[in-house]
Amino acid sequence: MATILRDWSYRYQWLYDAIAQLSSVAVGGETRFRQLALEGLTIDSSTKILDLCCGSGQATKFLVQYSDNVTGLDASPLSLKRAQNNVPQAKYVEAFAEEMPFPDNQFDLVHTSVAMHEMQPEQLQQILKEVYRVLKPGGVLAVVDFHAPTNWLFWPGLALFFLLFETETAWKLIKIDFVGLLEKFGFNVNNASLTRDKSSAVSLYAGGSIQVIHAQK
Repeated sequence: MATILRDWSYRYQWLYDAIAQLSSVAVGGETRFRQLALEGLTIDSSTKILDLCCGSGQATKFLVQYSDNVTGLDASPLSLKRAQNNVPQAKYVEAFAEEMPFPDNQFDLVHTSVAMHEMQPEQLQQILKEVYRVLKPGGVLAVVDFHAPTNWLFWPGLALFFLLFETETAWKLIKIDFVGLLEKFGFNVNNASLTRDKSSAVSLYAGGSIQVIHAQK
């Protein structure tokens, strides 16, 4: 169960930013963390990118450096207002990830950064169905989110972070086989055409507490 710090972090941008900077030290800092899901991907200015659950644009600001065609989607009007101020180069849509107002086969790349752990299992499954629908054939879903640590030294830090800032959905996420879930909905996790020079499209960081997945439609 999260503490009041969770509410404050969403209410006050400066606090959210400070927490993000501190928690990303283990992967080399926030700049690298926000680009982890993009490492190894081939992206150019024409790549149509959806930043799913974009929040205040923390990752969107890096996506627009790669492509001229970036759309951020989020259900929070406050977050989208901040994103528009922070990253005016992108387009923004207010909607739920479970029911995206886009036609089929719309995007080359769907990117989501530490957002899926906020979802109940039923929501997550519906979101993955929607992602599959809006991706073009051969398009890629790039995910960075929490993972059960493979190094026991990272368990206390992750547990404390969850206690202070997360809800039970974060614990649920690290208990599921995310790769298996993606494959259930038709994604190919080990053959992403946008991925360069990788025998596996799944990477772990920070003692295994962070996972990056590239899954292809």
